[in-house]
Amino acid sequence: MGCASVGEENRGHMVKYAALSPEPEWIREGQPVEIEGKRWVPVEDIEILKDSEVLLIAEQQGVQFFVDKVDIKPYNRVYTKFGKNKFRVFELE
Repeated sequence: MGCASVGEENRGHMVKYAALSPEPEWIREGQPVEIEGKRWVPVEDIEILKDSEVLLIAEQQGVQFFVDKVDIKPYNRVYTKFGKNKFRVFELE
């Protein structure tokens, strides 16, 4: 999985990130992931965001992790994308 998909049909437009469909089992089981030295756990919450509203900060286990572009460190939430404009919320453990 690459960081972004930019093809001929997307030339001149914003970067588009691939969605995980279906989500990996470890996310659905609520297992934590370590990003920037902190442990994050997936929660039963989603955010509706456009790709242009997020910033890619990490990739682990084939999964891209994002933050809201307006968020600053220390981050309150990180996200994974699992559908068009649908981002799974991860919070600090």
